[in-house]
Amino acid sequence: MNVNTRIKSSPERNPVNETTKMAHETTLLAPRFYTTDFDELDRVSVEAVRSDWDNLIAELKSDPNKKHFKKTKDWEEIDFEALEPELRKELIDFLVSSLTAEFSGCVLYKEMKRRGKNPDICELFGLMSRDEARHAGFINDALREIGMDVNLGFLTRTKKYTFFKPKFIFYATYLSEKIGYARYITIFRHLEKNPQSRFHPIFKWFEKWCNDEFRHGEAFALLMKTDPKLTSGRNIWWIRFFLVAIYGTMVVRDHARPAFHDALGVDIDWYDKQVLRITSEISRQVFPIEIDLDNPKWDAGLKRLRRAFGRLDEAKQQGGLIGSLKRPYFGVAAGLAFVSLYLIPVKKNIVPDNSCLQPTY
Repeated sequence: MNVNTRIKSSPERNPVNETTKMAHETTLLAPRFYTTDFDELDRVSVEAVRSDWDNLIAELKSDPNKKHFKKTKDWEEIDFEALEPELRKELIDFLVSSLTAEFSGCVLYKEMKRRGKNPDICELFGLMSRDEARHAGFINDALREIGMDVNLGFLTRTKKYTFFKPKFIFYATYLSEKIGYARYITIFRHLEKNPQSRFHPIFKWFEKWCNDEFRHGEAFALLMKTDPKLTSGRNIWWIRFFLVAIYGTMVVRDHARPAFHDALGVDIDWYDKQVLRITSEISRQVFPIEIDLDNPKWDAGLKRLRRAFGRLDEAKQQGGLIGSLKRPYFGVAAGLAFVSLYLIPVKKNIVPDNSCLQPTY
């Protein structure tokens, strides 16, 4: 690969180019945009966790990564066209998916600040929106180098928004932030030992980047600690649902990028297990249950889920009458696989009184 060749963007850009269409897509596996009940969010009181809350806000205000998301001499320009076709395709999918997830957080947090009246909540989400905007912008700059940047304004105006109650936002976003930390740090540590597999410079930024994800997860852990009901009683069933949904989605999406992981030099199964173990260990800070990752039924259920989604995607690509007839069948198969994962007995966990954590991986 000639690392000295820059791919320049075309001066004429369609506001709905292919990457914007990819980010705009709303599917079971694609990152979504969310909205919530802002009045209910305003009623959240953080007094029960005031000391830890103030410490976290102070850390966010100090803005440790203020200068991190800028290209430096460590950003090697790559010859994108020299990459293998499948790797190019999967790299773009990874970047667009990551950008959409980051920008989704930016949009939601910004809206929470704009529409909220609770000063504690507004301050938190304003700070986190700042971070997510940087993340999304940095990824979009990487896409712009190859003429494939996403039209974020178009995305904000036209992408479908999904309504979640605040508690569902807390569960889902907590896990997404912590799993994001685990994914980024696992890739970064692997490439520290295997720099020959670093086929894109963005991976060099993952170490400090993942600490933003970790801090955001800490914020949602504290929000859940403000009300014991959020992590007890019937809500444990909802926690279980989001654990299975988010873990399962990650595994399915990762296995759809074999060339990407092969180029990184990581076995997908090893990588996913490592990420899920880190996330499960961290989530003990606030969740009274965790997935039994060592249960053989877990791996078997994930394989069924992957297979069903793979067949569903094949049917979608096939199109026509036959493809349309196949899709409901494989959709049901995916649903049954999810139910089988949900019904696997979970492990109970005693949540510590002081649950604040610092990144250690």
